[in-house]
Amino acid sequence: MVTSARSYLAHLVRGGLIGTAEVVPGVSGGTIALVTGIYEALIGSAGHLLSGLRLAVVDVPRGAGFSRAGAELRRVRWDVVLPALVGLVCAALLAAKLLEPVLEQHPVSARAVFFGLVLASLWVPISMVGRSWRFSEVVTAVLVAALAFVLTSLPPTSVSPNPLFVALAAAVAVCALVLPGVSGSFFLLTLGLYEPTLSALNDRDLGYIATFALGAVVGLGLFVKLLQWLLDHHRRRTLVVMTGVMAGCLRALWPWQGEESRTLMAPSGDVGTVVLFFLLGMGAVTAVLVGEHLALRGRGSDEAPTEEITRVS
Repeated sequence: MVTSARSYLAHLVRGGLIGTAEVVPGVSGGTIALVTGIYEALIGSAGHLLSGLRLAVVDVPRGAGFSRAGAELRRVRWDVVLPALVGLVCAALLAAKLLEPVLEQHPVSARAVFFGLVLASLWVPISMVGRSWRFSEVVTAVLVAALAFVLTSLPPTSVSPNPLFVALAAAVAVCALVLPGVSGSFFLLTLGLYEPTLSALNDRDLGYIATFALGAVVGLGLFVKLLQWLLDHHRRRTLVVMTGVMAGCLRALWPWQGEESRTLMAPSGDVGTVVLFFLLGMGAVTAVLVGEHLALRGRGSDEAPTEEITRVS
């Protein structure tokens, strides 16, 4: 019972970290899920949940029963998903309230922390690839990184947040929960929907939130099965692409850049303090990785949620 309570609390904290990351532009919730060791558990569970719901919609109306749907739903890691989801929602609501003024008042220091966090996180997909990288894989990662670099250089735009556009943006932004290295908040920022979304969360705008949630569910349903298939059948190649995406997205987190144009600038001001925040970000992720490694060694493989992540097919 004590072990179960500790496990639930750990997953609650992991979900909270993911939820916090989802509010921060440039930081991927999928990256945090990878770092904290529950990425594949969440992806696999999402796939089984979506399959279960689809089978229920198909089988029950024609009298085929609930057996196939029930079998899929029983494969969901509810012990991981439920506490992580509770932590995610609570942390996202709290972070939307707390981080907004921090990002506005201390943008350089905030980006320095996030830059260090994501840079250290690159070790996760690199280690998941496993064996020595082939030349073609290095080239692929570099090209993907270059593409991500260019895309994150695009200046933000301003658009009217009509319901259809909000739903479509949410359908793409939710990929941040599925694809490490992709920041949903950064995508919203690029489209001019970041501040309206934060305001909707803080003001409890249920209409906006419901529209966003509907788009996110549709996007998740379309994308999660594809990514699950890619990890099952093209694991190394998918992880190589993930690495390139994460590396290229670092451009969005360079501490010194134009707030409106996103032009990269040379270090200025109190560089020492910025470097310190950068090291704090790297240290935080390093501590998590070391902690996960020690925890994995200290418990049985049946209880280790990170074992699937370190396995190379």
